[in-house]
Amino acid sequence: MKVLVCGGAGYIGSHTCVALAEAGHEVVAYDNLVNSSAVAVERAGELIGQPLRLIQADIRDRAALQGALREGVDAVIHFAALKAVGESCEQPLLYFDNNIAGTIVLLQAMEAAGVNRLVFSSSATVYGDPDTVPITEQAPLRVTNPYGRTKLVMEELIGDLCAARPAFQATLLRYFNPVGAHPSGRIGEDPRGVPNNLMPYVAQVAGGRRDCLSVFGNDYPTRDGTGVRDYIHVMDLARAHVKAVELPLAGGAQAINLGTGVGYSVLEMVAAFERASGRPVPYRMQPRRPGDVAEVWADPARAARVLGWHAEYELDRMCEDAWRWQSSNPNGYAG
Repeated sequence: MKVLVCGGAGYIGSHTCVALAEAGHEVVAYDNLVNSSAVAVERAGELIGQPLRLIQADIRDRAALQGALREGVDAVIHFAALKAVGESCEQPLLYFDNNIAGTIVLLQAMEAAGVNRLVFSSSATVYGDPDTVPITEQAPLRVTNPYGRTKLVMEELIGDLCAARPAFQATLLRYFNPVGAHPSGRIGEDPRGVPNNLMPYVAQVAGGRRDCLSVFGNDYPTRDGTGVRDYIHVMDLARAHVKAVELPLAGGAQAINLGTGVGYSVLEMVAAFERASGRPVPYRMQPRRPGDVAEVWADPARAARVLGWHAEYELDRMCEDAWRWQSSNPNGYAG
């Protein structure tokens, strides 16, 4: 198939472009480069042995999208969203415009072009503070920040279109905590400014770019008192997108969790990264942050049943690949 990857220059998008090409699909990346890098697309092309085409345009640009879609595209993967929780609280209208309005434009362009296959990059944030773990797809949906709200609204918009257009098929992939990098060390996570997520921050501490990690809360009812999360290797995520694109076209929307089904604590993550890097990761304990929960991990049974997919990489491999990327690219794609 020919697959248009919206947000294809981003962290998960660039890895998925590689996985799609390796599976034999023709790939076109579409990205405005606001929070990503053309270098990631160039390096993804190196990894697949041929240039990867990049269309530099915004997802809200209907004319650009329709032009791209009318070039024989069979399926779309939608990663094109802003994703920083803190920023979404400070600038909710920016998130509503980019994420929600952008999704509406994408769906309109797909309908106009007759493209009926969509894989959507959703998030476990749609579950908010879960009642129980592991979390299944039937868990109540409730959000605690504007970013999560945009993901939930985007899911609902896509579901409504599927209900109105029986030929339209969407797979809503709810990720837990993506980490790691391509094993080559050529592409990886390159956050702008101070990282919002644990692993890139730990990696920058190990690499000497930051002095110390702050661990928020050591009094949770967990095995070491720190928060427990489900971390998943980005290459496992990329494989899941390939499998989702290749599902038989049957119409309708379905949500699928993508996680390992295993939770690791903050301190277990720190210890694993120290093993992988051979370097200390100094940290200091801080009070809990409002809104943080003790434990979150996925029930990945539906992914196994529907996609024939399960996570292959464990925590040590996640850290080894993240460290290879960090140590080879201490300043990210900037050099």
